Amino acid sequence: MVYIFVFFLFLNIVSFFVPKNLSRIEVYATSFFAYAFGLTTDVVFDLHYDLYGYLSPGFQWLSMLAIIMYFPSVSFLFLNFFPFHKRNWSKIIYILAWSAFSISFEWLTLQTDFFYYNGWKLWYSAVLYPFIFLILVCNLKLVRRQIANR
Repeated sequence: MVYIFVFFLFLNIVSFFVPKNLSRIEVYATSFFAYAFGLTTDVVFDLHYDLYGYLSPGFQWLSMLAIIMYFPSVSFLFLNFFPFHKRNWSKIIYILAWSAFSISFEWLTLQTDFFYYNGWKLWYSAVLYPFIFLILVCNLKLVRRQIANR
């Protein structure tokens, strides 16, 4: 479990030091959205339906810390390097690559008992991750449209 948090810390450090292709307001809005989206999803699927969870059943402060450290940093890194000005094929490959990373990381967290399934299957996540990443892109486009309309 310690390695998982070290990895989360690494993601946050990388997020802090990489060249930024997003404005501060875009980083703020998309990170907050990713956090809220991830937290809402986890409350429904973990706490309400008990399909999966972090560490042990019920609310855990460490799982809250993990959500705070993981969702915004991954969202930022994904969006910061998203190939907005490339062909659709490049965008699809980029989303599928991040989905593969996410599936692999989820599998790893299952092996460390940081994450557990109660009826959830890894292939459910494999189907959902591309849509989740697409939602993040759509949210950034919405944020940019709102900024442009000011």
